[in-house]
Parts: sequence; structure tokens; C-alpha cells
Amino acid sequence: MTRALLSLGSNLGDRLAHLRSAVDSLGGAVLMTSGVYETPPWGDADQPAYLNAVVLAGDPAAAPRDWLERARAAERRAGRERDPGRRFGPRTLDVDVVAVWGPDDEPVLSDDPELTLPHPRAHLRAFVLRPWIDIQPYGRLPGHGWLTDLLNAEPVAGDALELSPRPDLALESSA
Repeated sequence: MTRALLSLGSNLGDRLAHLRSAVDSLGGAVLMTSGVYETPPWGDADQPAYLNAVVLAGDPAAAPRDWLERARAAERRAGRERDPGRRFGPRTLDVDVVAVWGPDDEPVLSDDPELTLPHPRAHLRAFVLRPWIDIQPYGRLPGHGWLTDLLNAEPVAGDALELSPRPDLALESSA
């Protein structure tokens, strides 16, 4: 079985519905979902706040590229349009493949520009690390270390203070 950690984010339209649609699109592959966090925009501050969460998914037949295709399919279903002139712009749904583990539970490493594993900026993003800690408190980001250490290191620690847990929102299926 391969497992993948996917980061979900939305800041346009019905943000929670977009996150739920991503979870729904993964179906029975979903193993765990984090809590939902409201976060300021990252990389481009001139846009609305995000809702963020992570999902741990597993599928005995999935290869790393399959997780990327599932992520892109979920984005398309949410009406995601990529603006090539605005790298960190607003979006209905963003699904990133953060890490993948193979059948032997070893992390998959990839320097493919289309699917770099682990995600090259995950260690810098409180909106990935904090929700991930919800589901794996003793988790490690391959090649970078313990999630809690990464979350407490600069420059991430400052960003972590700006995350707002949203216990009033949950990723359970909307169906």
C-alpha cells in the first residue's frame, strides 16, 4: 500500500465545501483528516484568507503519480483555474502532494519538477505542518525532521501564530 499526505487549501467561494469535495473525491482512500484552520494568504497577501487541512490517504494500487492525478482531478472538479502570472494567487481549491510512503513504509523521494517529494516547501508552511500534527503528532517530514521541531523553528513559528483552529468546521462528507 502507498500512503500520501495531501494538503488542502481554499480561499474562494464556499471554502469548506471545496475542502469537503476534495475529501469526497478520495473516497475510501481517506485514512485520516485533520482539523480545519483559517490562515492568512501565503506568498501573495492581496487575497482572502484560506481554509486549510491535510488528509492522509492510502491505496494499495496507487503510485506517486496517481496521487498527483487525484489531486489535480479534485482541483478541476472545484473549478480551479491556474493563473500563470500569479503563482500564489487565490484559488477555489489547491491540493498538494506533500509526501508519499511506499509499500515498505519508506518515504518516496522524487526530484521530478512536476512531482517533487517531499513537497519542497512543506517544511516552511505552518498551514501544512500544524494540521499534519493533528493526525500524526509524532510525524516526520522526510528529509527535514520532526513536525513539531519544524513548526517551532523560524521562520515558520511566526506563521504558526497566525493560524486559527476552526473546531466549528469539519471535513466529514457533505453527502
